Amino acid sequence: MAPLDPAALVWPDWPDLPASVGALATGRDGGVSLGPYGDGKGGGGLNLGLHCGDDPEMVRVNRERLQAFLPGRPAWVAQVHGADVVDAATVGPGQPVRTGDASIASSAGVVCAVMTADCLPVLFADLEGRVVGAAHAGWRGLAAGVLGETVRAMRAAGAGEITAWMGPAIGPTAFEVGQDVVDAFVAALPGPATLAAFARKFDQPAKFLADMGALARLMLARDGITRIHGGGLCTATAPERFYSYRRDHVTGRQASLIWIK
Repeated sequence: MAPLDPAALVWPDWPDLPASVGALATGRDGGVSLGPYGDGKGGGGLNLGLHCGDDPEMVRVNRERLQAFLPGRPAWVAQVHGADVVDAATVGPGQPVRTGDASIASSAGVVCAVMTADCLPVLFADLEGRVVGAAHAGWRGLAAGVLGETVRAMRAAGAGEITAWMGPAIGPTAFEVGQDVVDAFVAALPGPATLAAFARKFDQPAKFLADMGALARLMLARDGITRIHGGGLCTATAPERFYSYRRDHVTGRQASLIWIK
């Protein structure tokens, strides 16, 4: 089996990530999936999702290629666009399927993972490297408080000051939403800063462009998280690098992963 080129991965620019913690994100490149799950350039894609219509054997090969960079099996949680947080150590072969949109770990070698194809992945670590976490923040989960729930679970597990990194997600020039999304965030986090994260489309007055990164920063600040890095990698406008559900509808999934070494 051909190895996965490290250059195909996203290595977080995360200056205060503890040396005892590892993290990475994937894109489309470096796998064997074909068709809409390919790399966008006529080659094999690194689709990691078993739930999006790809050949399961191709996904298995892709996951094995990724495994070479990880100390353990990723805790693949069944994501439902909610705010539940699970213990990554309870996820894996031979254990019941866990449903949630975030996981945390406090033991070495346990890999927290989230899959996305436009939603915002957020990785967390406390500065002492004792607890890590990963959250899948679609707009519903973000408004429902998935980031805050992840922070609370980490603190309950012994985390001190926490740093966060935002991975590839649909950007503020591409994420078109309706009034219902604006209302959901204003209800969750009232104030002018929340409204400022939505730019009205002049040609469609009932539509807005939402800045998920800005909304995530507001949510994190509410829970005392000010060390926030990443953002800026837009899935929807980079078809040769990332999968995007909004752009392609039938597509694969990339992952963002974090672990204690």
